[in-house]
Amino acid sequence: MHVGIALPQMADDYGPSTTVDWSRGIDAGPFSSVSAGERVTFDNPEMVASLAAAAAVTTRVRIMTNVWVLPQHPVAMVAQQIGTLDQLSGGRLSVGVGVGGREHDYRALGSPFTRRHARLDEQVAELRRLLAGEPPFEGADPIGPRVVQPGGPELLAGALGPRSMRRAARWADGVTGFSVSGARREIENTNRLADAAWAEAGRGTPRKVNGCFIALGIEDAQARLTSFAERYLAFMGPELATALAAEVTASSPDAVRAVLEGARAAGTDELVLVPASADLRGLDAVTDVVAAFAAQH
Repeated sequence: MHVGIALPQMADDYGPSTTVDWSRGIDAGPFSSVSAGERVTFDNPEMVASLAAAAAVTTRVRIMTNVWVLPQHPVAMVAQQIGTLDQLSGGRLSVGVGVGGREHDYRALGSPFTRRHARLDEQVAELRRLLAGEPPFEGADPIGPRVVQPGGPELLAGALGPRSMRRAARWADGVTGFSVSGARREIENTNRLADAAWAEAGRGTPRKVNGCFIALGIEDAQARLTSFAERYLAFMGPELATALAAEVTASSPDAVRAVLEGARAAGTDELVLVPASADLRGLDAVTDVVAAFAAQH
């Protein structure tokens, strides 16, 4: 199992040097990817710009959008951004797409929240057409720059439930799920649903990515992790955010090792760790844990 790590872009101590410092550290470490997610009505840095910076200062790790909320955006612009990121990274881009769950983000961008699942399906088909070099409409030039990877980067669906899995199995190369606590049973269930949906669609075995929140190498790690999770999940309502945050416990080397072992046993191809703090001591601590895990397997 590969282990990726997200930029700590949702942490409240993210600063001007965080993107470059963390990207360089991740590239020098035992990680498979550096990723970023998308939120608008929050205090995080923007995903595409952050990953462009990461691509520019790394040479080895994959660059991953995790996830791009496609129905919020015009597909033509996304196609151009994907081409740009694939060029900047030299063909190291992986694209996770999904519908998101924050209506305020849709409203802020002037996009309808309705029909977002159906629109995602339609947009993915259009995106693949544009990335293949077809023009957006008759008489127009194709959208550039051209992607480096033949056929374009892999597309992973941010799908969790049975219905979204079945839709994703028609067009995605795999899934990118999330378990806030990194619980093996949750990850196992997501992987099982993905395998079943792909088998039903006659498409072989999907690539299975998952993720969870962690905090290592900092003072009061568990308290910081709980606070981070509750703040991040506040859009779900205070009661649910508090309940989910109470389940997040990956705040010690042993706890993170247990999450890694559980995800591996669940059949995960790559686990993405999402840090609760931008403190570089946290990156050093998780590097040690992941290096030891990789050496054992």
